[in-house]
Amino acid sequence: MTDLATARRLITSANRILLITHVAPDGDAIGSLLGFHHALRAAGKASLPVSADGCPETFRFLPGSDQIVKKTDEACDLIITLDCADLARAGKPVESFGRPPDLNIDHHATNIGFARLNFVDVNAAATAELIVELLPAFGLPLTLPAAECLLCGLVSDTIGFRTSNTTPKALATAQTLMAAGAGLPRIYEHSLNRRSFAAVQLWGRALSAASVEDRLTWTTIPLAMKQAVGYNGKGDADLINVLATVNEADVFVIFIETGENEVKVSWRARSGLNVSKVALSFGGGGHVAAAGATIKGTLPEVEAKVLEATRKMMSGE
Repeated sequence: MTDLATARRLITSANRILLITHVAPDGDAIGSLLGFHHALRAAGKASLPVSADGCPETFRFLPGSDQIVKKTDEACDLIITLDCADLARAGKPVESFGRPPDLNIDHHATNIGFARLNFVDVNAAATAELIVELLPAFGLPLTLPAAECLLCGLVSDTIGFRTSNTTPKALATAQTLMAAGAGLPRIYEHSLNRRSFAAVQLWGRALSAASVEDRLTWTTIPLAMKQAVGYNGKGDADLINVLATVNEADVFVIFIETGENEVKVSWRARSGLNVSKVALSFGGGGHVAAAGATIKGTLPEVEAKVLEATRKMMSGE
């Protein structure tokens, strides 16, 4: 309760508030960023939403997406990170201020509590769900634009209320957001059911290159593959969620070459397997059943190391 009172006092006294989410942002990252931004604006606060990689095309339907900037040198009274498991995930925008964030709001199991005040609930289905719970305590209103963005975060991180962390509380939160005016069908359609033709072509090529062996399936997305189909996105165009439907596997991995001798790795797992431990061993993090890491090395090098570590986890070593 003390932390909540302190956070409310900090927000109330701040004139300019910087909001930062993680690199390669997903729907929960962008939804949480914009949802909190709209709540602050409605309370009369100057708010600046920052995402080092900008806003992915998929989520540009959200109100305020055009207000997201990639960096800022402007002075601020308060720094709040949203959906960041650690400071490295926040990227250069938070590093440039030379001090830790004031508030850290997140739901990842690997969050290390790096801010002055940490509001981390690993049982929340999404950071957006946690924000809905915190807004009244922070003295902030749930407006229609905020509700739309936060529902996008909740829908995205549960893949349409299909993940194992979908709880009665998550569904009740969705009801709260819909009661505030957010349209579930529209948000579901834009968040999960629409993508560019280039993304579909990327799916085709990457799925053709997929392998499955001993309940593990994986594929790679080299830079050349993205360039060949004209896909300019940072990630895998949500291909990991398609790969995770394979019946013959329990763990699913995608390797995405990002350039500069670097590879982004995404894991998914069925119930009973903890891929966050593997991700953590490579400097990443996330959830028990969904995790990621960015690893230095060539695509073949990273693929070999990660597959070996993932197989050891699956065998119980």
